[in-house]
Amino acid sequence: MARWQDYGWDPTWTAGPVSVTWLGTAGFAIEAEGQRLLLDPYLTRASLGTAAFGRLVTNEALIAPWTERVAAIVTGHTHFDHALDVPALARASGAPVFGSTSAARLVRAAGLPAEQAIDVQSKALPFEVEVGPFRLRFVASQHSRFLFGRVPYPGDIADCDQVPDRTGAYRCGAVFRVEVRVAGRTIVHVGSADLIDDAVAPIESDLVLACVAGWTTTKDYPERLLAAMRPGHILLSHWDNFFRPAALGARALPAMKLPVLTERLAKSARVGAIEIGHSITL
Repeated sequence: MARWQDYGWDPTWTAGPVSVTWLGTAGFAIEAEGQRLLLDPYLTRASLGTAAFGRLVTNEALIAPWTERVAAIVTGHTHFDHALDVPALARASGAPVFGSTSAARLVRAAGLPAEQAIDVQSKALPFEVEVGPFRLRFVASQHSRFLFGRVPYPGDIADCDQVPDRTGAYRCGAVFRVEVRVAGRTIVHVGSADLIDDAVAPIESDLVLACVAGWTTTKDYPERLLAAMRPGHILLSHWDNFFRPAALGARALPAMKLPVLTERLAKSARVGAIEIGHSITL
């Protein structure tokens, strides 16, 4: 997988008070002032067989390193590869969870206090909130329609008494992109390869954490992302085979067409990717 320097990355930019770590899939940890923000933190990485036919259960050993100093947990949508580990992380860390009505239901179904689940979907968007050193702005977005022109597992997670354990029960729910402002930086997390163009006015961002999966079925995704967020730098995510253990390293899926995507994004920003568990600072 290509590294930053392959795309003209400026190493002098990667030195500052904010650390960004890729957790694999669309997951990231942003750290500043001794506190941590978790975005779509899927760490369990269930096997293909388990995801297709088995029961999904959080791997407690894999989430354990990410349960300290957590100011907040954010879910952009609630497919299992974004939200499976959220209830367990919330329980272990005590951190609030920000997300859709479906995300709030997941937290409540795990037996956690209702006040630990902040239903962003019930707020007027864009919704802004401060947690620790992070200022978050939630903007309405949409999921890519890569499954024969449709969003996989559409709809909401049911308001039930048990956390779901099957892939199909992790319905998409409402979708958000999240703008994070911290230490004078603006970082935007895009957890699915689509957006609503007129949701808000364009912004100037230092770094976009850009989902790759499904981009080939989204019309003009690279150009629309560049126009909406005007990024200086882009870190690609959700290009890896997330059925593969993180310990084996990230493996790009050919269907992602990374060279084509990178060429289009690199017309207006520096673009790159890092290994799972690796970090950049800005």
